[in-house]
Amino acid sequence: MTFNAEKTTQEIIQWIRDWFEENGKGCNAVLGISGGKDSSVVAALCVAALGKERVIGVLMPDGKQSDIDCSQMLVDHLGITHFVCNIKAATTGVLECLDKAGVPATEQTRINLPPRIRMATVYAVSQSMNGRVANTCNLSEDWVGYSTRYGDSAGDFAPLAQITVQEVKAIGRYLGLPEALIEKPPADGLSGKTDEDKLGFTYAVLDRYIRTGEIDDLETKARIDRLHKLNLFKLKTMPCYMPEHPAEGLGVV
Repeated sequence: MTFNAEKTTQEIIQWIRDWFEENGKGCNAVLGISGGKDSSVVAALCVAALGKERVIGVLMPDGKQSDIDCSQMLVDHLGITHFVCNIKAATTGVLECLDKAGVPATEQTRINLPPRIRMATVYAVSQSMNGRVANTCNLSEDWVGYSTRYGDSAGDFAPLAQITVQEVKAIGRYLGLPEALIEKPPADGLSGKTDEDKLGFTYAVLDRYIRTGEIDDLETKARIDRLHKLNLFKLKTMPCYMPEHPAEGLGVV
């Protein structure tokens, strides 16, 4: 099935308008700007839906960020209000607290801490600026769990949650975003590897499998299926205990 970028883009734009009408009438869309395709496309969609005066970008280097120029390119291209909040002191502070408490921070802890601090920062900006936080994850990343729980996986509304990487790129081109942002290889900025390096397969292969069920390499299929199963919990609402006889007046049915 051929992806219709124009139709899907217009549907998402209208969906964003409708969502804000119901959940944040007059509020701003606030999002972290990494300089990659996802945050760039979400920002552009929000501008198209709400107008650039109601979109706020938050640039969050962790000390020095080698590709901060890409984030700046995006906010300049769209003409949106933006703030630069360097999270280095926050990440260093938390790691120092862990060390003083005798908690050995693992490599994964160090990788996932900055995204969680970034999301806390975005929410702080949003709450201070009459905002609603835009989630920037796409379907392909979510499918294999390539996001940080309560980090980049958080947000109030998710325009790209059902859109694959290849489709995100098509939307970006339809919206007229710079090609350098659309084709920028996604990376966590810490490990020195791209997402695809760490996953062991390309997003093109993954997207084809998601949309058609077709895949050429059985080992890759098994890896994708395993990652999807392991990370399904990230896509579900937090489970909670439900008593057999809820107390009256609590509104639990």
